[in-house]
Amino acid sequence: MDEAFSIFLEAFGSPIERREVPPSSIQRYHGKLPDQLLAYWSEHGWCGYGDGIFWMVNPQEYDGVVASWLEDTKLETLDTYHVIARSAFGDLYLWDEKTGASLKITSILSRYRTHDSIYAGDKMDKGVRAFMVSKRIDTNDYGELFSPAKKKLGLLRDDEMYGFTPALMLGGPETLEHLEKVKIVEHLIFLSQITDLQPYSFTGI
Repeated sequence: MDEAFSIFLEAFGSPIERREVPPSSIQRYHGKLPDQLLAYWSEHGWCGYGDGIFWMVNPQEYDGVVASWLEDTKLETLDTYHVIARSAFGDLYLWDEKTGASLKITSILSRYRTHDSIYAGDKMDKGVRAFMVSKRIDTNDYGELFSPAKKKLGLLRDDEMYGFTPALMLGGPETLEHLEKVKIVEHLIFLSQITDLQPYSFTGI
């Protein structure tokens, strides 16, 4: 197994809700996403890790989400972004076809961070490995609510996230009592329509 993915597995543990990646999806993203990422898909599938706190996903299922979030922002015209991973709380990790892992959207707060990756061009396979190694369980949690949410609501399915109701951007409280399991694509599009996406005051991904 690839060393970078082994390090990732040591941190996050065994996968859940594994979905095999069809050859048609590998072909669809050949030349758009790095070969190393496609190799991970072929070997490991799309699935959740850390009991579902972090997920590798099918970008095609998130095309509408990306379009909804980036509409009328400066990011919309920069390049083509694909969601390659997400958290239990709807953090989105987007891969830019030109610059690699350069954008993260924190959907529940309607905020984004950009990052000037050093792994552009022919270094993108290294960029994928660096992306996997850099992932941590605590940075995919929100307010240390993952464990109590999992205990209260149960494990997530591959099409679910933990969402606040009412949404934080509508004034909802950041409490366990106001977390529910929601369908991720529908909820992310709903969140994108509440308020404009704004940058954090610092960078990093």
